[in-house]
Amino acid sequence: MMNNDVLRSVRYMLDISDGKVVDIIKLGGLDVSKDDVIAFMKKDEEEEGYLNCSDEVMAHFLDGLVIFKRGKDDSRAPQKIEVPVTNNTVLKKLRVAFELKEDDMHAILKAAEFPVSKPELSALFRKFGHSNYRTCGDQLLRNFLKGLTLRIRA
Repeated sequence: MMNNDVLRSVRYMLDISDGKVVDIIKLGGLDVSKDDVIAFMKKDEEEEGYLNCSDEVMAHFLDGLVIFKRGKDDSRAPQKIEVPVTNNTVLKKLRVAFELKEDDMHAILKAAEFPVSKPELSALFRKFGHSNYRTCGDQLLRNFLKGLTLRIRA
C-alpha cells in the first residue's frame, strides 16, 4: 500500500489535524513542515502540490505513533528506523501502537469482513526469511485499517 494512503487512513482514524501529524513525525525523530503533510494528504499524483511520502517519513511517523499512543520508553535504547517500510512493518507498528493482542487483530479483521486464520496472521509477524513468513498484501492491510477505524471511531 502507498505510504500516503496509510498516512491518510491513520489521520482519519484518529481524527487528528495536519499539525498533529507533524507533531507525531517529530516524536519519531524527523522534522517535516505542515505544508509537507498537506501535500502527503492529497489523494493522487495528478493533484497539484502532491508529494510522495517516503519510507523514511513513514518510518518516523510509525515510530512517533507508538510514542504518541503509548508514551516514550526511556528504559530502551533508541531503535534505528526500519527502511524500507513494508505492509508487514506497518501492521507490526500499528499492533504495538494500539496495544493489540492476537484476538484483537482477529476481531478487527472480522469486523472488516476479512477474516484471517491464526496461522496466517502469525505468519505476517514473523521475521523476513523465516520459513513461515508471509508478505502482507495491500488488501489485508487496507481491510485491517478499515476494521481498526471502525473500532476506534465507534
